[in-house]
Amino acid sequence: MSTTYARPVTRVFTAAQTQEGAGFHVNRPFPTRMMMDFDPFLLLDEMGPMQVAPGDAKGAPDHPHRGFETVTYLLAGEMEHRDSQGHAGKLTPGDVQWMTAGAGVIHSEEPSHAFQQRGGEMHGFQLWVNLPSADKMMTPRYQELPASGIPTATSGDGKVSVRVIGGEALGTRAAIETRTPILYQHFTLQPQALLDHPVPTDFNVFAYVIDGQGHFGAEGAAAKAHQMVVFGNEGEGVTVRNDGDTPLSFLLIGGKPLGEPVARYGPFVMNTESEIRQAILDFQAGRMGHIPASVSRT
Repeated sequence: MSTTYARPVTRVFTAAQTQEGAGFHVNRPFPTRMMMDFDPFLLLDEMGPMQVAPGDAKGAPDHPHRGFETVTYLLAGEMEHRDSQGHAGKLTPGDVQWMTAGAGVIHSEEPSHAFQQRGGEMHGFQLWVNLPSADKMMTPRYQELPASGIPTATSGDGKVSVRVIGGEALGTRAAIETRTPILYQHFTLQPQALLDHPVPTDFNVFAYVIDGQGHFGAEGAAAKAHQMVVFGNEGEGVTVRNDGDTPLSFLLIGGKPLGEPVARYGPFVMNTESEIRQAILDFQAGRMGHIPASVSRT
């Protein structure tokens, strides 16, 4: 694809720093005062990167979700997930968990017992993907993909590599099934690399820089770690250049906008305020279940 067709960049801004769960640090590009949402996405949190002393790791104890999907992608550390449907799993570096909350689950995300004991680096991402109204009350489900199961690809010159979590990149398709058409790709560009990457013309698309710095879009807008790059909707693809002497690592995320009303209250995302009130009532009445105490942590 020629750079003539590259989408322009409309905004570049730095993620806000905040705390989540039991008090762990996140970089959050949205929702913040800079941007409330990015249809069909509701939230992106970068957890860390941070060095955690033994006994100091924190997570997100039991909490409810309804009406959307959470995508957890771990780069460093070790997390355990449990829910009120009886699911339990562990995330290690490179793993992905795609949880469709649908009608509602109680969810727990905590550092593993082993990581709590030894400490170390914690780094990962959580993306919230909105569900269309027809799927908001679907049966909850999990898709867990180990690092070894995530499709990867490398450009012919060896300067661009990608892990394909959602969508297609460099001729390689993702293994995850999504309810909302999206792309979610982790690119690494070596020094002096150029990426011309086609994206669906009806997708909203952004990049989030993990490490290094590069130039994005038709005009070569500069962006560095912890910054979000918002692409305009005109163009058939995105262009990224790494003119520096260190690798550039970033997420490229996009999706077909739902164009539906969004009513949200904390962990509940529906289409109307009455649906939010019903979600709160269902949670308070215990209709989303509870996490079995018999599920052990390792």
